[in-house]
Amino acid sequence: MKPSMPLFRRGTSVTSQLGLSDRIFSTAEDRGLAAGIDAGIDQVEASLLAEVTFADEIANVTSRYLLKAGGKRVRPMLALLTAHLGSGNHADVITAATAIEITHLASLYHDDVMDDSDKRRGVPSAQTVWGNSVAILTGDLLFARANQLMARLGERAIRLQADTFERLVLGQLHETVGAQPGQDPVDHYIQVLADKTGSLIAAAAQAGIIFSDAPPEFEQPVIAFGEKIGVAFQLIDDVLDLSPQPEETGKVPGTDLRAGVATLPLLRLRERAPHDAIAAALLERLERDVMASNGVATPEADSAITALREHDVTAQTLAEAHSWAREAVEALVALPHGSVKKALTRFADTIVERSS
Repeated sequence: MKPSMPLFRRGTSVTSQLGLSDRIFSTAEDRGLAAGIDAGIDQVEASLLAEVTFADEIANVTSRYLLKAGGKRVRPMLALLTAHLGSGNHADVITAATAIEITHLASLYHDDVMDDSDKRRGVPSAQTVWGNSVAILTGDLLFARANQLMARLGERAIRLQADTFERLVLGQLHETVGAQPGQDPVDHYIQVLADKTGSLIAAAAQAGIIFSDAPPEFEQPVIAFGEKIGVAFQLIDDVLDLSPQPEETGKVPGTDLRAGVATLPLLRLRERAPHDAIAAALLERLERDVMASNGVATPEADSAITALREHDVTAQTLAEAHSWAREAVEALVALPHGSVKKALTRFADTIVERSS
């Protein structure tokens, strides 16, 4: 899957990370939640440094490479947040949050090989530095380390990790082979997003419930929230891929399309093309000048990308992202009113506000 625009940078407070302003964090309960998650993130960071360590010198260097490059820590943050529906951020929650972030880190090594990406988190990707084989094996080592951590927490954690890993692999497999004959390409694409992004976000939110001994009836709402917000996040990325302001997005306009990735605006355009001459003409330009350009920037490619940005299929994609975010918030209806629910809702708002 394509690299995403940073949602927040490490070193900021949880208020900034969640997109919550001082005005919203106005009660003692809210401020206590913020302080608790900040403290928990610090513990996760220390745990990541300790756990992503190998006696083998080569493995130690390659496995820490992307960790040192930074990261948003969205997944551990959500685990720490939902844990406040239970007993809070005790040792088991920190362990689970660490394991989930290491799983995410491992997936990045594999994704960059699959996508032939040359950059990750502002540095050359691992396979650019060491080659595909080393990058893949490093990802495997990190998956193994995450599994070891989850094994400390018992059978429930092992099942959660195994089920999530299976979905990550299936998502990558289905993205690689594409939609099959008779399968709706948009449905296929959304399922890939749910498997590759939503499943791990959902697992993080679920882990916070499980390992804080929160009421079990809160599990399904936060799982649904995580899945849906993961899809919304990636659909916003599809819109941002067309942004004319690379200094804000960190991406050259049309990066994904130039790499041959069929994002949702392009899929919606393909739906319309058989019945819409304007859509058909634009689709022909995109496939000829952008997707077949091997990433080479040309005036023709730039013009076609601008035309796609201005076409209403891009506005439709943005509307669909907002719809997924609304559904994510609606899934939280069973959660008690309070700072956690407020923070999750604001987090969903922050996801879609990236496009404004």
